[in-house]
Amino acid sequence: MNTSDFTILLVDDEKDILEILSYNLLEEGYNVITAQNGLEAIEIAKKHKPQLIILDIMMPEMDGVVACEQIRKIPELSKSVISFFTARNEDYSQVAGYEAGGDDYITKPIRPKVFTSKVKALLRRFKTEENSSDILKVGHITINKDEYKVIHNKKVLLLPRKEFELLYLLASKPGKVFKREKILQKVWGDEVVVGGRTIDVHIRKLREKLGDKSFKTIKGVGYKFVIE
Repeated sequence: MNTSDFTILLVDDEKDILEILSYNLLEEGYNVITAQNGLEAIEIAKKHKPQLIILDIMMPEMDGVVACEQIRKIPELSKSVISFFTARNEDYSQVAGYEAGGDDYITKPIRPKVFTSKVKALLRRFKTEENSSDILKVGHITINKDEYKVIHNKKVLLLPRKEFELLYLLASKPGKVFKREKILQKVWGDEVVVGGRTIDVHIRKLREKLGDKSFKTIKGVGYKFVIE
């Protein structure tokens, strides 16, 4: 796919930032749309269905975390990659972002060339997943990788992207212990710097939705999926 095949939604309440980043992405050939708050972002995302959404955390009307949570509830946007864009770098804000269904984190300020490189890396994830089609059935769970859909006890669950990818990885080989380092590499990629706590947060969310017995913690090593 060419850059012109991708639509990117930039969301920030600072017009100068939107103008600079939009200009650099347009120069690369991407289609770029913008919004200045979370409420506006949701409506624009529904209309244009962007492959990549970059949300500022601190915004009026609706902040980036809440906007991300709402976007992740929209089925037609389930495959969109979402990255947060913020000057804040505290662990708690990153955890909140990942819990909301975000895929990545970009810290301000960032040089335009570095930003466009980051965008390319994020869109590689979308291309990889777009070209895959697979249905995995394990125990009481059916995972449709093509539709980003999970069926559990005859109920359809639309999981946030990273929860889905983590579930698919573990369920692809029931009983196999996946080391934490391997999980980070497979689910978050080498270009993303996240801590082990991020995995724990996502496992906790999956346990809440699919049950404690499906996931076993191997202390000091990692996690495995268990068929009930």
